[in-house]
Amino acid sequence: MDFSEFLSFLEGRQTVREYDPDQEVAEDEVESILKAASSAPSAGNRESWDVVVVEAEDQREALAEVAYDQAHIRNAPVVFVVSANYIRSMSRYGERGILYALEDATIACTYMMLAAHALRLHACWTGAFEDDGVREVLGLPPHLRPVALLAVGRGEVPAARTERMPIGEHVHRETW
Repeated sequence: MDFSEFLSFLEGRQTVREYDPDQEVAEDEVESILKAASSAPSAGNRESWDVVVVEAEDQREALAEVAYDQAHIRNAPVVFVVSANYIRSMSRYGERGILYALEDATIACTYMMLAAHALRLHACWTGAFEDDGVREVLGLPPHLRPVALLAVGRGEVPAARTERMPIGEHVHRETW
């Protein structure tokens, strides 16, 4: 793949919040997404992240409730709950490991989102949820912090692309 193909791939990805309830995500697709996550770089190769794969309707419903009743969490056939594993990173890096675990989890989730896109699936990265509510629904131990709910399925791509800021608004060279 050359750079123009890579850029086209990235630009072709869109957030989807409307899922077809009759279209399942196959187990081999779930496994492919998880395999992509395991290839993500991580601080000190600690892989300071964990994922709970949620497919059961009652669990998705409970997650939707603690995610401020966002329908796409309820309606997507699978939701990957990606968490930072502080202990795994802090065991080597102390307090700095908290940041590294958050970074590791977000990189892994990004790889998962792009893997879903490569599989011609649709996804929505969701960060708006009650941490303690997610912990309770999934029985997460206290050393995990839920970072993202990644809803995945087959759905309706929005007709219009979201407008992006010009790159110059983000980039500074040498100093601010």
